[in-house]
Amino acid sequence: MPIASIGIDLGKYTFHLVALDQCGKAIVRKKFSRQQLLSYTANLPDSLIGLEACGGAHFLGKALREQGHEVRLIPGQFVKPFVKTNKNDYIDAEAIAEAVGRQNMRFVPIKTDDQLDLQALHRVRERLIKRRTALINQLRGFLLERGILFAKGPASLRNQLPAVLEDAEQNLTPLLRSLLHRLWQEWKQLNSEIESISHEIDDIGGADASCQRLREIPGVGPLVSTATIAAIGNGAAFRKGREFAAGLGVVPRQHSTGGKTKLYGVSKRGSSYLRRMFVHGARAVLLRVRYDTGGLGQWAQQLAARAPRNKVVVAIANKLARIVWAVLAKGEPYHHPAPLCTGA
Repeated sequence: MPIASIGIDLGKYTFHLVALDQCGKAIVRKKFSRQQLLSYTANLPDSLIGLEACGGAHFLGKALREQGHEVRLIPGQFVKPFVKTNKNDYIDAEAIAEAVGRQNMRFVPIKTDDQLDLQALHRVRERLIKRRTALINQLRGFLLERGILFAKGPASLRNQLPAVLEDAEQNLTPLLRSLLHRLWQEWKQLNSEIESISHEIDDIGGADASCQRLREIPGVGPLVSTATIAAIGNGAAFRKGREFAAGLGVVPRQHSTGGKTKLYGVSKRGSSYLRRMFVHGARAVLLRVRYDTGGLGQWAQQLAARAPRNKVVVAIANKLARIVWAVLAKGEPYHHPAPLCTGA
């Protein structure tokens, strides 16, 4: 019988394939290595193939697409409802094959090599920042045990640490002094690496037309613009800006029943890194809102006058997400909104 859809459960070394016919019955169940899988699919007629969006899915999706197949990536949480019984690789592949044929299913676009490279830069930068934060906390802990305290924030520790290391009257043993010196050198090396990667991200964003358009939006700089391009490309995966804001997790979580609407805090769905970038951008907008006389600035000022600060920041992040999607989807530059009409 002709194949209606194919589901492939991905692994590092083994891949499980299940093909369904028009009636939803499994007609093929096979286990392959990576090379065997690509050889097998190359001999199949053009088919609808579903993959779970996980590590290695973008590479395999592009390879299958080059063979002429229609490839769709599905988030794991949308596959889970189709698992009918206990979990194993063939059952997972069958669930993927069933889910990929649903008309109302949400899919993940396959990233280009440029998007993957940009995403890798952001992830390396994020890892280095976490490592630097852990190092600073460790330095503070070591010095606190010797009765040496610093003001809040890394600037105070960075400015005073060299003097502490050179002061022979401080209550520091030779071993601890040597260890602190090594940590100080590691801190400077991390700062250099983070700055280098940040400059590289800035250069990439400056050379990309989409990033240049996004950077005209208040609160959107090189980090926010490049992280957005790496995550969603041209925004085609979302039908409207509201969907992008919901996928970003800056909308209320809903749990309604019996005709009663119940809204809670923000859902925090999607990428926590991208959401954090938008929240930081919203904070920057809120800091400069008093100098913005346009429609966005007036709207933010009115909102800040009647709502708590954190709620205002999330609302601005939601607004920025919608604006960013509109700029990407329409391919047009951002136009600063006119001042709001206040009436006579």
